[in-house]
Amino acid sequence: MLAASAAPRLSIAAPGASPSAALTDVANFRAARRFAELPFGRIAYVERGVGPKTALFLHGAPLNSFQWRGAIERLSPYRRCIAPDFMGLGYSEVPAGQSLAASAQADMLAALLDKLGAGTVDIIASDSGGAVAQLFLLRYPQRVRSMMLTNCDIEPHSPPKEIAPVLEMARKGTLADDTAKWLTDKAMARATFGAAVFHNPAQLTDEIIEYYAAPLVSSPLRRTQYHEFHNALSPNPLAGIESQLRRSTVPVRMVWGASDTIFTIADARYLDQLFPRSQGIRAIPEGKLFFQEEFPDIIAEEARKLWQV
Repeated sequence: MLAASAAPRLSIAAPGASPSAALTDVANFRAARRFAELPFGRIAYVERGVGPKTALFLHGAPLNSFQWRGAIERLSPYRRCIAPDFMGLGYSEVPAGQSLAASAQADMLAALLDKLGAGTVDIIASDSGGAVAQLFLLRYPQRVRSMMLTNCDIEPHSPPKEIAPVLEMARKGTLADDTAKWLTDKAMARATFGAAVFHNPAQLTDEIIEYYAAPLVSSPLRRTQYHEFHNALSPNPLAGIESQLRRSTVPVRMVWGASDTIFTIADARYLDQLFPRSQGIRAIPEGKLFFQEEFPDIIAEEARKLWQV
């Protein structure tokens, strides 16, 4: 294990930076990537910052931990920041047959934190990572200090009906082929996927699209696991958890992209009413599903308020 103090420094380009700056951003993030050997496989992660308190960043699909680079840059002075790639996404390498369900992802996170010597964490999560965060909270309640949830699954809305076409492609085994087209037609990737989930899809440079899409289609096994990850999103992995979450004593803050057509602000209101120690909602008017990547200053500002630092 690489000691936290020895972790390579991430040099993060600002949102809207030039393509050359973004390339440096990708290259530096790639260089900072490490692997933890776990019973689940080789789990890719990036770590930055030192200190007694740890923040755990959980990405959405089909992204990977690169989603959080801006937030990590801003929050590493206050927390030891750990951002893993989920099994079946990103650069984590797991064997055929390994469960990719949200419950298995939660157990993988616990094993990763044990491996890295991290105890209690402040979770920041997005999209399907938010579903894993909720399950992690219930399975390991003593390990969660606080939780920031951004546009993500909730029990009554998981998997969201809005992604039914994606789930159908995964079921039929064509989703990887569709995603592979992003690598040969990056303008199309920005005009379709990018426009759906980013306020400014132009920020998805060719290098960023490569970093996100390439590992998902890099081998027959990875293509199969990409499909299996999505197949594991149904039936609802959060079924039956509402009553348990109502008993949680963890402070939870919702920071929500209000222009998202998948997880709308109504989902944030549900969570606000659900958690006894909800710290309320901050709505980002122009934010879509993956606004966290475009507005890292907001994520950092809200995390510091939640952490009271």
